[in-house]
Amino acid sequence: MSGWEVFDSPEQERYFLSRAERARAGAVEAVEVQGQRGPRTAQEEILCAFFAEVLGVPSVGIDDNFFALGGHSLLATRLISRIRTTLNAELGIRDLFRNPTVVGVMEKLKEGRPARPALVAGERPEVLPLSFAQQRLWFLDQLEGASATYNSPFAFRLHGAVDVEALRGAIGDVVGRHEALRTVYPAIDGQPRQLVLPAQDVQVPFRVEPCTAGELAERIEAEAFTTFKLSTELPLRVVLFTATEGESVLVLTLHHIASDGWSSGPLWSGIASAYRSRLAGLVPDWEPLAVQYADYTLWQHNELGATMDQQLAYWSEALRGSPQEVALPFDRPRPATASHEGELLEFHVGPGLHAELDAVARRHGVTLFMVLHAALAALLSRLGAGTDIPIGTVVAGRSDEALDDLVGFFVNTLVLRTDVSAEPTFGELLDRVRDADLAAFTHQDLPFERLVEELNPVRSLGRHPLFQVLLVLQNNDEGTLQLPGLTAQPESFGTPPAKFDLNLTCVENR
Repeated sequence: MSGWEVFDSPEQERYFLSRAERARAGAVEAVEVQGQRGPRTAQEEILCAFFAEVLGVPSVGIDDNFFALGGHSLLATRLISRIRTTLNAELGIRDLFRNPTVVGVMEKLKEGRPARPALVAGERPEVLPLSFAQQRLWFLDQLEGASATYNSPFAFRLHGAVDVEALRGAIGDVVGRHEALRTVYPAIDGQPRQLVLPAQDVQVPFRVEPCTAGELAERIEAEAFTTFKLSTELPLRVVLFTATEGESVLVLTLHHIASDGWSSGPLWSGIASAYRSRLAGLVPDWEPLAVQYADYTLWQHNELGATMDQQLAYWSEALRGSPQEVALPFDRPRPATASHEGELLEFHVGPGLHAELDAVARRHGVTLFMVLHAALAALLSRLGAGTDIPIGTVVAGRSDEALDDLVGFFVNTLVLRTDVSAEPTFGELLDRVRDADLAAFTHQDLPFERLVEELNPVRSLGRHPLFQVLLVLQNNDEGTLQLPGLTAQPESFGTPPAKFDLNLTCVENR
């Protein structure tokens, strides 16, 4: 039997309580769920609840395939985190991929692998280091000088009467709640540190400026790509352009060192909640966050110390002899220093083709991301990139449930080396891609900047190290701004600075 048959936490007990009251026993009678077998034990019921919760479906049977029900790598990470936190058991993403049902997961958990230490708030040193991801952005800021390359701007056209003071107070509330939004990065003897400013001392840069319709686009772009001084300025600023009566444009610009794509969910929901409270003359009554970004940073430094050598060994072998540069059919020479200028091309994949891609993934036992990865590698190879193609991607990096509602920079970058040699069929290429991607995701904790330091590729200011083509499948809910009494619509602005030769970002809507 597994090592967590009794309740090891209040969370386990809550998940089992309602069924236990009915059954009055440790085992749950098997029932039919959507034509599949239902849970037979307390453990299976807990896991069925986790599957359903993460997938967003009413119920899951013990034989239902996680990936066939819409699961992907990001949701897999959430499920693994849920199991780790509540059941105090460890499950790898490769384990889930090979055992994607409740029955299969139960068998893996019987092996009794202990969970890694949970992320909790703890005592902080006098000098807070940067996270590994932040270190890279800080280094690039020092190397390139003032640059908007890593700005993350958002613009919303607001229809309705904005209560400016309520909005100003709401954004201040959110900045007070999330330490990452009120952290600056001074250097001591050339070494950067996180300096978290007290909430009561922070004045959020918030301006209200009148603007005519004719100059609005230019003003938005200028605001979105104004640089930050990381050593002294908050990594967030806000301007409200008042265009006409009852219509305005909110531009909120973040620096990537303090946020990522996932962060927009808690950011927008926090602003909306606080704005609602401020309209009522109140301050938001939030439960305190369990941890802050600084806690994650210290946990990361401590936790990675135990696995760094093993992860480095994997990546060193996996990328041994990998091409320094992917040969794309450029129409001009590569500049000595990257200009970060680029263009944005948008296209739409209809629901029919989307369904066919899903079907290909199911037939070959892979995810939709892996189908896109194989297709991109095959295309690049046919365009002259050779048969050994490194492609970059990003992972959310939020491997602990305590990070789900936190604003901060957690993403990590992986290099997916793709073997297109010997003219494989697409099915054969998918097999290779699946093996390579699963291995990479299993070793996703090693910071990319640490990998670059270890492999020490030939450095160039004209290209990104280790890969120059990035593939991203955006299938997490980033949320949107929904302010009471107002209608908010995303407003376009100029093309953001290009970081790679080619960046293929697929945004999935189901």
